[in-house]
Amino acid sequence: MAAGYLDILRARHAARLLTGTLVGRLPNGTAHIAIVLFTRAEGGSYTLAGALAAAYGLATAVGQPLLGRAVDLYGQPRVQLPAAVLSALGMSLLALTGLGSLPLAYFAVIVAGVATPPLEGGLRALWPSVLKGEGQVHRAYAMDAVAQEIMFTVGPLLVTLLVSLWSPAAALLVINAIGVLGALSVVLSEPSRTWRSAPREAHWLGALRSPGLLALLGAFFFVGLALGSITVAGVAYADDHGREAVYGWLMAALGLGALIGGLAYGARQWAGAPEKRLRVIVGLLALGYLPLTLTPSVPLMTVFAALAGVFLAPAIACSFIVVDRHAPRGTVTEAFSWLVTTFGVGAAVGTAVAGPAVELGSTAWSFAVAGAGGVAALVVLLATGKVLGGVPAPGAGTATPGTSPSSRLRSSRGGSIPRGVAETPEPRRDEDVPAP
Repeated sequence: MAAGYLDILRARHAARLLTGTLVGRLPNGTAHIAIVLFTRAEGGSYTLAGALAAAYGLATAVGQPLLGRAVDLYGQPRVQLPAAVLSALGMSLLALTGLGSLPLAYFAVIVAGVATPPLEGGLRALWPSVLKGEGQVHRAYAMDAVAQEIMFTVGPLLVTLLVSLWSPAAALLVINAIGVLGALSVVLSEPSRTWRSAPREAHWLGALRSPGLLALLGAFFFVGLALGSITVAGVAYADDHGREAVYGWLMAALGLGALIGGLAYGARQWAGAPEKRLRVIVGLLALGYLPLTLTPSVPLMTVFAALAGVFLAPAIACSFIVVDRHAPRGTVTEAFSWLVTTFGVGAAVGTAVAGPAVELGSTAWSFAVAGAGGVAALVVLLATGKVLGGVPAPGAGTATPGTSPSSRLRSSRGGSIPRGVAETPEPRRDEDVPAP
């Protein structure tokens, strides 16, 4: 599998796009942690910290599909870079003004959230233009999920390091400045500048007209809820043990577990419908969250956090394939952005619920929110088995029977052929996919 990843990274532009996207997403990937630590340092309560993080998450949830649709319509550079700059300005406003005016603090996090660039969906739209064939693109999904976990492992440690060396406000400023540089690297690349989405039906629902996609999003709302609650619960656990660094280690352990799980998942080719495989993975993910409610000693809790993350990256990688199978033609960036949105809404609800759970109950109660979220995600997947049964909805990005996997993938994810360069002799997108 390592050789397969190296083959992907050797492809022209691949390493730059992956690295730039991860760096560009660093502010979004660490925002909940940075907001919670900043709020606590400013004297705010757990409830306020959870509310501000929830406001950011909800704002991101609103902005991602709107910006994703704009990318599909107008291209990546016109949307991604201005959005990254505006998001960084919003977080800078929070860092510089503090909590003296709560309306201003909420305004700052809302601006930062709404303007978060859809780099994650944008990268998945670019993979087919950089790589060869459906197999490599699906392997890139697994690598993408693994790389995310590196970011989620390093990100919390970077935030806590910046907090310890300078301050939570400095952490917000530095992280967001780095994010703008990452977005700039992506949009200046040739694949990003030349990418164009496939033709799409003018429909106000956009990607949401796919029942299979809706079922997936419903399940991953609860996965996001679980992750959001752990953000606040981890801070409470660290406070209970009197060491701020414990929080960073718990979050890093969670990311490390997901990294290990992602590598193991990508080490083999999986047979069968990804929708069925996803149900098994999410069930194991829910099971992994339950031991956190025991809140044992720090060393054992760190082990539990790592175990809780093992099935996260496999669930994410498998969900990418399901999105690709069910997204309507010409809505690739928007469809992946909706997946980010469900995580954002779920994480916002999780942080909002976990804060009061700590103050009204205990730290164990806040970790119980994560367990409940994992179980609910599994229930949704089981309840929508017929809708999400491996047969994409009409108008989704799949080919008619008999077309090749590579042409099906190209049809679902949009064109990205540089101007002046002839297409490969594969069937055209419009021939592969029936009009919606």
